[in-house]
Amino acid sequence: MTEHTRTDSSTTALPFGEFRIGRVQQEEAVVVEVAGDVDTTTAPALVRAADEALAEQPPVLVVDLSRVEFLASPGLTALLTIHRNAGAGTAVRIVAAGRATLRPIQLTGLEESLSLFPTRDAALAAS
Repeated sequence: MTEHTRTDSSTTALPFGEFRIGRVQQEEAVVVEVAGDVDTTTAPALVRAADEALAEQPPVLVVDLSRVEFLASPGLTALLTIHRNAGAGTAVRIVAAGRATLRPIQLTGLEESLSLFPTRDAALAAS
């Protein structure tokens, strides 16, 4: 079951196969929080959520993958799509530090194309 929520800052583990997207405003940045697996079935929902946020033309869009447990190749494509869809006035910052997210990004060489940060605080504080 895919659930899309506007805000979800809980730190509890998700049941197997569950996916959540939350969205929060933090000062001038919009943060899209993702939890669960980002794969063929869930990656389009991530792109839609980011596109909704990008439609508001925020100065910063943070995609927080800190609660993602599995990042498949469609998820990597989704991150590139989000980056491509952002206007010139929006900086896209990706929070990816865990083995489930950072490792696939590194293995594919995408760390050269994406702005990566180890924490949400670091992504928000970057200039």
